[in-house]
Amino acid sequence: MENKVFVGNLAYSVTDMQLQELFERQGTVKSAKVICDRVTGRSRGYGFVEMSSEDEARRAIETLNGTQLEDAR
Repeated sequence: MENKVFVGNLAYSVTDMQLQELFERQGTVKSAKVICDRVTGRSRGYGFVEMSSEDEARRAIETLNGTQLEDAR
């Protein structure tokens, strides 16, 4: 398993910072990025979070799976 976690079904209003803050509760976040459309700049509804270790990534997945950061799309 990698340290990078795919995060899907994000509300379009979720920011990189909000994603990072959510995952920081599970360990050290190396990066958090919401993927945006190149043309419109609008969120595509998913992102990636890189944790500092595989254990932290696994814990984040187990703990946060099914969590809603904001109202679902």
